[in-house]
Amino acid sequence: MAKKKLTKGQQRRIKANHDKKLHAKVSSNTDAKVSKVQWQDNDLGVAQQGKVISRFGQHADVESDDGSIYRCNLRRSISSLVCGDKVLWRLGKATQHSIRGIIEAVHERDSVLSRPDVYDGIKPIAANISQILIVSSILPAFNSDIIDRYLVAAEQTGITPVIILNKTDLLNQLNQTEQDAMEAQLQIYRDIGYQVLYGSSQTNQGIEVIKAQLSQHTSIFVGQSGVGKSTLVNALMPELGLVTKEVSQNSGLGQHTTTVARLYHFDDGGDLIDSPGIREFGLWHLTPEQVFNGFKEFAQFQGLCKFRDCKHTCDPGCALTAANEQQIHPKRFASFQRIIASLGENKLTSRFND
Repeated sequence: MAKKKLTKGQQRRIKANHDKKLHAKVSSNTDAKVSKVQWQDNDLGVAQQGKVISRFGQHADVESDDGSIYRCNLRRSISSLVCGDKVLWRLGKATQHSIRGIIEAVHERDSVLSRPDVYDGIKPIAANISQILIVSSILPAFNSDIIDRYLVAAEQTGITPVIILNKTDLLNQLNQTEQDAMEAQLQIYRDIGYQVLYGSSQTNQGIEVIKAQLSQHTSIFVGQSGVGKSTLVNALMPELGLVTKEVSQNSGLGQHTTTVARLYHFDDGGDLIDSPGIREFGLWHLTPEQVFNGFKEFAQFQGLCKFRDCKHTCDPGCALTAANEQQIHPKRFASFQRIIASLGENKLTSRFND
């Protein structure tokens, strides 16, 4: 049965109640029953600030100011909550079914990374991040098209993207022609202005450089399944001992290891959100203009096409077509056209296929 839509009046009242909790730091026992755990107002302590370390359905792990972590329920008035959110919450005076408290309200986000979902619309992945690390690798095969998709998504958010080529210990499995082609592609990104780093959890190559890049940032790793995001986290934070899997010998595709996004702290400063991998980052929710803006080297040609609705393919007077090869790398232009051609394809990005 479809959910009943709230009226505009109901939406306004919910938002007003949410804002009141944030500013006044008080709450009532309205909507206290969540997931069968009932809290009366006098069962809860004072409101305090916290950060969402991880989200589990109707529950979330919240870190308090002293570093302690508590599993909490959510008020029904909270419409969206993701890893990295800053929240107002209250600790229960007694534990009920492993639940220690309740999240009252969510502060406005500084940034949010989202992906399209055919069931849920635009679905947020993580909040308040300042850096996106796009992880690719030697195995599964290096794929610049997927990197370009992540770059487009990052440019929409204003969050700084950094490209990491992982599993460099496997370079000897490529012939010299393949190695040269991959390095040439990475040089294209450098020429545009993107930072490119190298890493290997097997040899520890580049681990200290990556750790320095993560310092003083709240970062998130994104990339295909199997590119080694969790193994990189293990190399950066060996004390975590995250479970990892090798690339499937049958399909050559990555196997998912991280199932829930979680935020970790570095001893030397900086936070890292380890999030579930996806093999394809859908962009079908974007307009052609947004994809255009996601290729930042195209900015100089903004508004120069002869026709306002130029498709940037074979349209007469297209500024991008005229600039191709001379001022825009043909591989990036071809990648842009492939993304534009795929915008009408509603792919099931809400499911992680093994």
